[in-house]
Amino acid sequence: MVAVVQDDLEKSIDGVSDGEALTQQFGDQVLEVIQGLDCPTVVVHKDAIVEVCHFLKSKRGFEQVVDICGVDMSEYPGHPSDAPRFFVVYHLLSISRNKRMRLKAGVGDREIIDSVTEVWPAANWFEREAFDMFGIIFNHHPDLRRILTDYGFEGHPFRKDFPLVGRVEMFFDDEQWRCVYRPNQLENRVLIEKTWPGVDRG
Repeated sequence: MVAVVQDDLEKSIDGVSDGEALTQQFGDQVLEVIQGLDCPTVVVHKDAIVEVCHFLKSKRGFEQVVDICGVDMSEYPGHPSDAPRFFVVYHLLSISRNKRMRLKAGVGDREIIDSVTEVWPAANWFEREAFDMFGIIFNHHPDLRRILTDYGFEGHPFRKDFPLVGRVEMFFDDEQWRCVYRPNQLENRVLIEKTWPGVDRG
């Protein structure tokens, strides 16, 4: 049973919040609905992501996807070891209703998730960035290739198991008149966790 908190009534449609509408429409595919301070967050099963996005755009007025990002949960405190390693997070905007929504879908390390470019073409580069940084594969994406790292880059730098200083460094060689790679000469930095006054209050 999914716990749903009622949105502001003036921003609902026919008195039904977006979380309730999704739960009514998709049932068990909606895993969790959280009413945050800034906007509701809805966690859905990855296999339903395209249908959910079509529904939110056509029936709930979310005309825009503002951003799509990945999150590596592998070292997050309290994250169950059998839960999906990644979340794909979709930040949606309804201009007509002056409303935002955060949509999340869990994806395992060797799993794929369908692209939502057929719903919002602007998702193209956002999904490419999530692929480049995290290695998340978006099925049916029209052009899934790296967008921020160079084409010879190995690995995905936002994964928690990627070395903080990287593996190789690239520099321009004046004699060869081209960019070349060499093993990384940098030493790993020691990070010291600091807690500032008031941070524990969120």
